[in-house]
Amino acid sequence: MHELSITEGIIKIVESEAKKHHFNKVNSIKLVVGELSGVFPQLIQEYFNIASRGTIAEGAELIIRRVEARMKCNECGNESIIERHRLRCKNCGSLNVRITAGKEFYVDSLEVD
Repeated sequence: MHELSITEGIIKIVESEAKKHHFNKVNSIKLVVGELSGVFPQLIQEYFNIASRGTIAEGAELIIRRVEARMKCNECGNESIIERHRLRCKNCGSLNVRITAGKEFYVDSLEVD
């Protein structure tokens, strides 16, 4: 249910940017959402349609780019996709890995009038 507060936060960002840059309409909002962010894009979309009513973001299209979870092995340097939250290097089997992508969640850009 935290997607509702996240969605409200997105709308606040949009409204803040509208005040700073003096635009009246938002056509689209581009979001970046990592697989490990804990955010469910389909819920963001559902809540957005409700929470944006009566705001400058009403009617805007949400464009969500998913970022796959990736890791790098600190032992052998292998980079790979994280599958099913398994944090073990596919090349050497080491558990000494670093997550390099997939935690992202941010508003990337707005298309406005």
